[in-house]
Amino acid sequence: MTLTTYKWTVDHYHQAIKAGIFDDQPLELLRGELVVISPEGEPHAYYNSEVGDYLRSLLGSQAKIREAHPITLTNDSEPISDLAIVRPLGAVYLEHHPYPSEIHWLIEFSNATLTKDLTTKKITYAESGIQEYWVVNLRDKQLYTFKNLHNGQYTTEEVLEDGTISPMAFQDVKIQVYRLMNP
Repeated sequence: MTLTTYKWTVDHYHQAIKAGIFDDQPLELLRGELVVISPEGEPHAYYNSEVGDYLRSLLGSQAKIREAHPITLTNDSEPISDLAIVRPLGAVYLEHHPYPSEIHWLIEFSNATLTKDLTTKKITYAESGIQEYWVVNLRDKQLYTFKNLHNGQYTTEEVLEDGTISPMAFQDVKIQVYRLMNP
């Protein structure tokens, strides 16, 4: 017996959401597949909120910090990143979720999802043209950074535990690495 799967497009996914098919189930679309999102525990929610506030204080009106909202990518993906630092386009986001060209960088906080964040999500983001991607490993207190895209792959990968980092889009902004893991 051959197993046949259905690959979702972003358009079909949106139609299903509007039709109420998923009954508010926590899902995201990754590379044409529906993925159930794990419930968010207290530490994850805390870091997401606190780091979002920290970045708002540093970036001011230069960027919009979106916490746990969808982004629309080119490879039949509409993931829900923990933090999306996007262009502040206001009401434009009433018409669509941020596209890769509107995203400065993405951040995921990982406890139980580290493998998915360092593989599936990293590949999905790189292939879609996300210029910079960070994963905060909450267990080991490490920041993984991925940047410098070439042919749909990140060519620069670093693991940091302290010091400061400047996102590519805001070289004048110095972010204290420890504040991402100890807000």
